[in-house]
Amino acid sequence: MTNTVASGRGRPSQGHPTTQAIEPAGEQLCRRMKALRRERHWSLEKLATGSGVSRSMLSEIERGRANPTLAVACRIAAAFGLSLGELVDSQAASSALGVIRANDPTYLYRSDEQVSIRTLSPLNLEKDVEFYEVTLRTGGELRSAPHFEGTREFLTVQKGRLRVESGEDADELGPGDSANYRADLPHAIINLARGETVAFLVDIYP
Repeated sequence: MTNTVASGRGRPSQGHPTTQAIEPAGEQLCRRMKALRRERHWSLEKLATGSGVSRSMLSEIERGRANPTLAVACRIAAAFGLSLGELVDSQAASSALGVIRANDPTYLYRSDEQVSIRTLSPLNLEKDVEFYEVTLRTGGELRSAPHFEGTREFLTVQKGRLRVESGEDADELGPGDSANYRADLPHAIINLARGETVAFLVDIYP
């Protein structure tokens, strides 16, 4: 890693924009980009809109065919709501112990009047299993388009009651109940309780 980003959390210097590439971090960046996009179910178009970096450039970076400049890396990090250090620093990945604090806003990537979703999986690792805490407000529902072919979801209700749908199939779950279902079909989680329903969701990708 070059001196310009060695501190992890540093910002590009003011004045002339830098074109210095973060070569040692490039491989880590492309892995992190791909993992974060998949975890948040973002398309390249969505990331391009959020970062101001073209879709074609993002595709080249993700495939390891382009080495992003510091300025581009900063834009990508900002789109994900991360610092540059959090995006490219691989120290967390090499640690034997990782902790996600309940109040860490980095892991809360959706919170509105319908639903709150907090990832319980490390963001810095490319993985085939993702773990979430899902809180559905009164009347809230989470509807999802099909994920990658072969994806399955495992859902366990902690409190409340909900309806889970996968394709044409549906069932109701209460506290302590679990379900697993195809997530490569349109699927939904719908709150049936008068108050909040809290569930833990695991996505397993092929």
